[in-house]
Amino acid sequence: MDEVKKAIVGSRREESANVDKHQSADQKIVTTSQSDQNTENCMVCSSPLEYLEQAGNLTCAYCGKVELGHIKCPNNHYICDACHNKGSVEAIEGIAFSTTLKDPVEISEIMMAHPSLPMLGCQHAYIAAGALMAALKNKGTKKITNEDIKEVFKRTERQAIGGYCGLTGICGITPAIGAVFSVLLGSKCGKDIEQRLTMDAATRTSEAIKDLTGPSCCKAYVRASLAVATDLLKEKLGIALPIKEWEISCTYADKHPHSCRGSKCPYFKVTREVVKVAEHKPSNPMEVYDQFFALTYQAGAMDVKTKHLVALAASLAAGCQP
Repeated sequence: MDEVKKAIVGSRREESANVDKHQSADQKIVTTSQSDQNTENCMVCSSPLEYLEQAGNLTCAYCGKVELGHIKCPNNHYICDACHNKGSVEAIEGIAFSTTLKDPVEISEIMMAHPSLPMLGCQHAYIAAGALMAALKNKGTKKITNEDIKEVFKRTERQAIGGYCGLTGICGITPAIGAVFSVLLGSKCGKDIEQRLTMDAATRTSEAIKDLTGPSCCKAYVRASLAVATDLLKEKLGIALPIKEWEISCTYADKHPHSCRGSKCPYFKVTREVVKVAEHKPSNPMEVYDQFFALTYQAGAMDVKTKHLVALAASLAAGCQP
């Protein structure tokens, strides 16, 4: 897998270093290179994002577009979906076009490892759809072309909107998987079994995503949606994609801005280093203290604020001055 990943990453064209901007008197439009963008919080200033209960007129910090939006940072930076997706969606499409792999899970993991991809965001809808379509194209059971992949992406774009997993209960990955089945089956309004199977795929995907929420994690949603989609392809269409028997061990836990679900997530794995520490029997109280923090400080075990509170409580318990 590493060799394939290197080959694909090496073949990608360089992303544009800057985005062309206009400036107005009341709004400063920023120009940020892709490598400078924060992939966990605000892409401009790295501040934690605020999720509004009611939509407001917000101005995109990159292109200057004014539109109704629900997500901004305390410094009023807002990024429209077009700018938020720019670069990473092109990279996802490039991988979908060029990969020769037939395992959608393996393809999706390569896509999620791309450095331009935010920790959370509707780019993951394109990953779920792109990985599945690429695997189907390479499998060859159904005639799938790059134009079909583009069509799936166009349909996904219409319904995959940032933050709407919480605002309406529909994650963008749900219509993305639906779009794959729709293109595959030729479904459209007025069709019979084709539309029913498309809706079945979307419904099962949404159900799987719901069971992984609290808080939301796009990476987990991609993995669960592909499991649902591959099962449905085999069950209803007799298409068996070659899913490898390999255990996913998520490496993104420490990047989650809302805190990883930790052991509640089926893809969260305690590292071998932690296991080794846990197996070691400490010989003195200070070693117990060190072992405790070695365990709890692991990615996803607790959020930053809780870590600080635990450290403070331990210090006070030991008689230290605050």
